[in-house]
Amino acid sequence: MKRGVAHLPLHGGQAPAWLFQRMHRLAGSIVQLIVTDYGSTEALARLADPFWFQAFGCVLGFDWHSSGLTTVTCGAVKEAYKRLGGDLGIHVAGGKGGVSRKTPQEIITVGDKTGLDADRLVYASKMSAKVDSAAVQDGYELYHHNFFFDDQGRWCVVQQGMCDENGYARRYHWLETSLPPEPQPARPPASTPTRIESFVREPHNAIAAQSLTGEQLMLNMVAREAEPNRLASVEVTRMHPDEFLHEAEDMPTLFMPAHHPVLPSDVNPKWLAKVLRPVYENPPQDFEGLLAMKGIGAKTIRSLALIAEVIHGKPASRRDPATFSFAHGGKDGFPFPVDRDLYDQNIAVLEDAVRRAKLAPGEKDNALRRLDRYVR
Repeated sequence: MKRGVAHLPLHGGQAPAWLFQRMHRLAGSIVQLIVTDYGSTEALARLADPFWFQAFGCVLGFDWHSSGLTTVTCGAVKEAYKRLGGDLGIHVAGGKGGVSRKTPQEIITVGDKTGLDADRLVYASKMSAKVDSAAVQDGYELYHHNFFFDDQGRWCVVQQGMCDENGYARRYHWLETSLPPEPQPARPPASTPTRIESFVREPHNAIAAQSLTGEQLMLNMVAREAEPNRLASVEVTRMHPDEFLHEAEDMPTLFMPAHHPVLPSDVNPKWLAKVLRPVYENPPQDFEGLLAMKGIGAKTIRSLALIAEVIHGKPASRRDPATFSFAHGGKDGFPFPVDRDLYDQNIAVLEDAVRRAKLAPGEKDNALRRLDRYVR
């Protein structure tokens, strides 16, 4: 994938009802046709591609440069799923704000109907959110999470965070097939795990974002080069809390932001030792296990990374992981107002193509050619 930067300024407001009711019909037809022609794997791969996703939102008529493109486009696909169910070709869970917290139950509901391993999918949903909120600390707070999956259990994630300070959003894309296998170390230390799980080593398919938020604030615990620090962070949790407190109090400057601006706020060593006590009593096998533990958040991960750097000499990574066409106009009239008649005509042709594809595949191609002639 080519790398680049997508600027996604935070916009207020919402898609008008007259537009959204068209968006979810068009989105449903497009997804259905992709699944029919190329399979559900291709549909998931396209949603996980930030450039295709951006173009998809533009085709649906949303603002090309707005953070709202993410939430509205995902919302349109989910609304299509509510209307079409399994006929859409993929399942959709999650959403914006409080709706995102319903993702696990929505996955379980589908699993009960289809026989899918819901526990594995719920874990993938939770871990992708945990990585982008705690393991990747880039100044963007997650507020949107959508989980897409098919009947074979393949999945992708589209989630987004916001940064109030710069007024921009950052979109994170995950795709199951993009998770690389972790190479086995030649001679791992006896006290550390033999490998790091792929959720915590360069797991993203891509991240669409604006410029760096600042190297001093960045902490990237899923960077390839952060592996020694991940191992050392797990090693720190195996220290007795009293020993940890003694080490931390002997390094007071570690917790002084004036000297260490990588810390967003002071960290209370006594509070941290209290948090780590249950971790010490039930030690994780690896960094993914640590990250998955209840109560382990961004502040704890950042503190462990810095303490591991001081004690074990394993530096943390501060590399930003971010990477980075209109058909119907945009809701704000840019580059031109939405042509409702054209939009309705295209929906009708595509929905007709879906119906014909189920009966006679050749008729679908004829319908798409008619659509192309009409648009031209």
